[in-house]
Amino acid sequence: MRSYLSTALIVLLAVLTPLSAIAAWADLEIGDTGRFVSTMAPLASDPAVQGAVADRVTDQVMTQIDVGPLQAGVRELLHEAVLSFSTSEAFKNAWTTAAGAAHTTAQQVLASGGGDAVAIDLAPVTEQVKRQLMADRVPYADRIPVRHNEITVLKANGLGVWRDVAQALRTAGLRPAMATVALAAAALLLAGRRRRALIGLGLSFAAGAVALAVVVAVTRATTLENLPDNGDRSAAAAIFDALTASLRTTAWWVLGAGLALAAVAWLMGRRRRAPPAPPGRTPVPVAAGTPDRS
Repeated sequence: MRSYLSTALIVLLAVLTPLSAIAAWADLEIGDTGRFVSTMAPLASDPAVQGAVADRVTDQVMTQIDVGPLQAGVRELLHEAVLSFSTSEAFKNAWTTAAGAAHTTAQQVLASGGGDAVAIDLAPVTEQVKRQLMADRVPYADRIPVRHNEITVLKANGLGVWRDVAQALRTAGLRPAMATVALAAAALLLAGRRRRALIGLGLSFAAGAVALAVVVAVTRATTLENLPDNGDRSAAAAIFDALTASLRTTAWWVLGAGLALAAVAWLMGRRRRAPPAPPGRTPVPVAAGTPDRS
C-alpha cells in the first residue's frame, strides 16, 4: 500500500510541477508592479516594439494632415523621425511609464477577470515624441495628436480556459510550489525502494517541465492568433516572450534537474550490484585406496 501511494504521489507531481510554476509566475511576475515594469523596460530597445510605436504615431499624424501628392513622402519622413527618437533615453523613460500603466490592465485581465484586453497606451510615448520632434523642427510635428492610442498585447477572449486557470493560480500564489516539495518528500519517505522512487521523481519532474513548456507555447500561439496581422502582432510576440521568459527558464532547469536525478539514481543502482563470481573448478573427490592419476 505504501508503494502504491508513493507511486500515486509521484504521478501527481507531474501535474503539480507546471501548475506551481505558473502560480509562482502569476504571483511574482504579474502581481508585482516593480517586476512587471523591470521586465517590460528592456523592450524599448526591441525593433518590433519600436516599429509598432512608429507605425501607430505616424498613422495618427497622417490622419490630421493632407498634403496631396506629398502624402507618402511626409509619412516616410515622420516615420523615420519617430524611429530615430525610439533609440533615445527619453523614449525609454516614456515606455517605462506606459509599461507601468499596462500593469493595471494585465492584472485586471489575468488576475481579477475584468477587462477585455491587455494593452499599452502610447499617449506618454506620443507626448515625448511630439516634444522632441518639435524641438528638432520636424515638419508637421506640431500636429501630432496626444491622445489614447494603444498596442494590444493580448485579448481576453483568446485565452479561453487559460484565463480561469491563471486567476485560480494567481490566488494560490506560492502554495502549490510548497505542496510540490512536500509531496515529493512524502513520496520518497513512503517508497519501499528509494532508488526507484528517486528515478520516478526525476522523470515526473521532467514530464512536468515538458508540460509547462507546451502550455507556454500553446498559450503564445493562441494569444497571437487572436491579434490582427499587423505591427501589433510582432510587438505582442516580443512582449509575451519577455513576460514568460522566467517560465521557459524554469521549464529548462526543472527538465535538466529531473533527468539528472533519474540518471544519477539509476547509475548508483547499477554500481551497487556486485558482479557474479566466476565459475570455479570443482575438485573431484578421490576414493580411499585409489591412486591419484592426476
